[in-house]
Amino acid sequence: MASDKGSPVQFAHVGMTCSDQEQTERFYTRYFGFRRVRTVDLGTKKLIFLASSDGTFRLELFQATASPPVTAPGGSGPEWPALKHLAFAVPDLEAFLQSMGSAAVITQQTVDLGGIVPGWKAIWLADPDGRIVEVCQGYADE
Repeated sequence: MASDKGSPVQFAHVGMTCSDQEQTERFYTRYFGFRRVRTVDLGTKKLIFLASSDGTFRLELFQATASPPVTAPGGSGPEWPALKHLAFAVPDLEAFLQSMGSAAVITQQTVDLGGIVPGWKAIWLADPDGRIVEVCQGYADE
C-alpha cells in the first residue's frame, strides 16, 4: 500500500502510556539501547520520543492520567485482543538476562522454540508498567 505521494507506508512508532515516563525511559534506554530523540512540551504534560539504536523503531511515551482498568497480564502477554508484547532480539539471551540482573521481572521462563525455528528461544519480562517484553535469540525469517 502506498501513500498519496507514491512512497511506501512506513512504521512510525508505538505509543505507550506510562505511570512514570522517566522510569520507562530509563528501562528502555539502559536495557534495550533506545535514546531520547525528542521531547514535546504540552504545558502541563510532555511527550518523550525514544529511538532504537539503529533509528528504525520509536517509542512515544505519554504520562498516565488514570489507573489501569485491569491487572497487567503475565506470561507472554494478554490473551484478549490487544498488543500482546514488544519483542527484541539479542545475540545471547543468557548474557542479556545477566546484564539486567534484578531488573528482569520474568513473566514466563525461557522457552525453546527450536522445533518451530531452529535455534530460536525466548523469555518474557515485564517493563516498569507491566507491559510484556519478549527477548529472544535465534529467530530468522524463512
